[in-house]
Amino acid sequence: MKTVLVLSILLSVAFSAPAEVEEKAPKVAVEAPKEQGAAAPEAEEKMTPKDEEVFEPEDSVPVPRNARFNFCPDGWFSHGSRCFMFVNSPLSWYSAEEHCNSMGANLASVTNPREYSFLQQITKTAGQSIAWLGGFNLQGRWMWIDREGFYYTNWYSQSSSSSYPCVYLRTTNGWGNTQCGSAYRFICSKDPFSC
Repeated sequence: MKTVLVLSILLSVAFSAPAEVEEKAPKVAVEAPKEQGAAAPEAEEKMTPKDEEVFEPEDSVPVPRNARFNFCPDGWFSHGSRCFMFVNSPLSWYSAEEHCNSMGANLASVTNPREYSFLQQITKTAGQSIAWLGGFNLQGRWMWIDREGFYYTNWYSQSSSSSYPCVYLRTTNGWGNTQCGSAYRFICSKDPFSC
């Protein structure tokens, strides 16, 4: 049942990706000569057959059309422009960050509501209700360990940041903060290009 849920989440994420790439393809492939009447043999030679189109230029850099499906290694989930992995071993926040580092990753930051919802889903799928995120407080300022800006916030409850400086995800609502020595499961995140 969990496998079906994970697959359905992955398929929904894949199909909810921006459709503008798919919309550009027909415009390129259907481009017709500007002359009226029958197409001249020279015009037919200039048109590229659809099955030979592997790359589509975007900002002068060729990008494979299906590249968004091939970024993340086995065991990692792709969402947006990053790869995520839920680790089902309870560790302190610091040990969790070290574990993520050993895989070329960091504890996950959250940059928008859709991303938080996705992380809640993979945590629920693993049968958990709490997981470490990469948020921490340093000298009265909240930050993400991967250097993302702490612009999106989703606090359910916020305790004293000096006593409870580490952020954890809650599957039922927004995040909270607690002592970094608590042992929770955690979510790692990395850039697919570093895989």
